[in-house]
Amino acid sequence: MKKISIAIDGPAGAGKSTIAKIIAKKLNIEYIDTGAMYRAVTLKILRDNIDINDKEQLLNMLNNIEIKFVNNRIYLDGLDVSEEIRMPHVGKYVSQVAAIKEVREKLVLLQRNIAKNSSVIMDGRDIGTNVLKDADVKIFLIASVEERAKRRYKELKQKGIEVSYEDILREIEKRDFIDSTREVNPLKKAEDAIIVDSSNKTIDEVVEEILNIISFKIKGCEYGII
Repeated sequence: MKKISIAIDGPAGAGKSTIAKIIAKKLNIEYIDTGAMYRAVTLKILRDNIDINDKEQLLNMLNNIEIKFVNNRIYLDGLDVSEEIRMPHVGKYVSQVAAIKEVREKLVLLQRNIAKNSSVIMDGRDIGTNVLKDADVKIFLIASVEERAKRRYKELKQKGIEVSYEDILREIEKRDFIDSTREVNPLKKAEDAIIVDSSNKTIDEVVEEILNIISFKIKGCEYGII
């Protein structure tokens, strides 16, 4: 069996995680949610009141943190934090934490080690440009900022979390700016990535479009068989 790697990059709320999970299941490969990893680190920093400007304290935390994926759930130091990392108080700071050089170096190392051992689909901000530069397929998934804010607003409301659409819109615009202008591995399209716009498409339509791209790029790749 040929080992393959698929990179999906794009801004917050474009649908990367949702789409990547479905494709991973269809192709029977491992899904790695790198955004969840950065959220887990952010949660750890908030829980332990870590000063991100204190490099010694930060490095000590990074050297001792444990992040694992089990059955598409993420565990932080042995505890399932899959739901908590999606809360607004974590989302508010995740781009700031993700911009820290030491944090990115730690998580990129973990991500590359996972990809060495198995076929993966990985989504994030710098997968195609940094983490998996030699990925077999690179997708840059986009959507309008209004559409992304609407999706996030609906998701939080369904969880019973009181938020305003305007606040969500401003938060996403802020995250876009931080992610695309940060000094270390900013969000940008890899030269060989294919743009897929999810703005006015259903999840199934986006999945089908990306599966067709994968089939074209990787000869002999069929749904469920690599």
